[in-house]
Amino acid sequence: MKCEIIVIGDELLIGQVVDTNSAWMATELNKQGWDVTHIATISDEWEAIESAISSAFSRVDAVLMTGGLGPTSDDVTKPVLCQYFGGKMIFSQEVYEQNLRYFAGRGLQMNESTRRQAEVPDVCTVIPNPVGTAPIMWFERDGKVLVAMPGVPYEMRVAMQNEVLGRLRSFAGENDAILHRTLMVFRNTESGLSERLVDFEASLPSYIKLAYLPMPGVVRLRLTARGKNDAELVKKLDEMVDKLHAILGKDIFCNEDTTLGGALGLLLKERGLTLATAESCTGGNIAHEITAVAGSSAYFNGSVVAYSNDVKNRLLGVPADVLQEHGAVSQPVIEAMTAGLQQAMNVDCAIATSGIAGPGGATADKPVGTVWIAVRCRDQQHVECAHFSGSRSYIIERATQRALLMLIDLLIG
Repeated sequence: MKCEIIVIGDELLIGQVVDTNSAWMATELNKQGWDVTHIATISDEWEAIESAISSAFSRVDAVLMTGGLGPTSDDVTKPVLCQYFGGKMIFSQEVYEQNLRYFAGRGLQMNESTRRQAEVPDVCTVIPNPVGTAPIMWFERDGKVLVAMPGVPYEMRVAMQNEVLGRLRSFAGENDAILHRTLMVFRNTESGLSERLVDFEASLPSYIKLAYLPMPGVVRLRLTARGKNDAELVKKLDEMVDKLHAILGKDIFCNEDTTLGGALGLLLKERGLTLATAESCTGGNIAHEITAVAGSSAYFNGSVVAYSNDVKNRLLGVPADVLQEHGAVSQPVIEAMTAGLQQAMNVDCAIATSGIAGPGGATADKPVGTVWIAVRCRDQQHVECAHFSGSRSYIIERATQRALLMLIDLLIG
């Protein structure tokens, strides 16, 4: 089954809100073996919505829409759908009573605008929304389906998981399975990696494809297999993964599609190691990446955001004369930060950063983007002076990524 996703909202088009719905939906649809061939972001305008629906139905079997189902005057998705499918608006007592319960459970009074949420086209199947007031609507025409869902990410996800995916499976019937395996690779550029894998790619069966997904310092290799027999696909994918490991060796640092914080966490758990961070210019961003992973308390002890020299001295034990002689952004200071952190936090591993994220604070010999990074595991240490360019937030992000990769590199050897 081919699918298209349409996300509606002027706030998305002007960049006020970031669209996370389409990425999540595409992932879930792909797990079912369905192809997402188009994703469209459109405005809250009648003509734009109508045109997007007509265009989508000319290409795909199922259209999934989010947004524009609220109670205010700028939410026009519902009347557009009513007209498009040739129906009329009716009042749904079922939706109304559910919304009454929703408001009562929160100690709120329903106003007239929200009461109108119970008005739905008579040509759709209404799917209850247990976590909001906008009903989910299922339309069918000429063997194709359109599902309209709220734009609030949590409401959409509950609808998809509880109702929509199951109904779509019944609608679609049997599909080919689509399975993915993702490996994370470092120490290679995308082009260099592709040259190393020329023969591997040539050996792939026609039903398995290899994709290169680069990010700073890392290339994700995604193997995608499509077929009827899940067990056979899993077996073949395992064979291909083994081949990649034989070719790339320790350049593969993770066998899962995860974040750098997640990949580092897997290594720390495997080795029974603990970690802490001492951050100056990154301001706790490394700790954030690590603790964004569920279960990170098993290996992450804590962080010191050592922005001032006083904190570096008092909490991390960096000697005052070293700070005075070399400055905070220097190799002696960063090395002392990791050693002091290990002792203060009683951990096996330490990451420390000190740099100039800008836009001010630069000197002739330490321009904006200069970041000293040190990683340490027990008595092994690696130190690097990196030079990043770009905005303050970009420098912080790049320094975070580099620090995580440096410790991953040290752990793998």
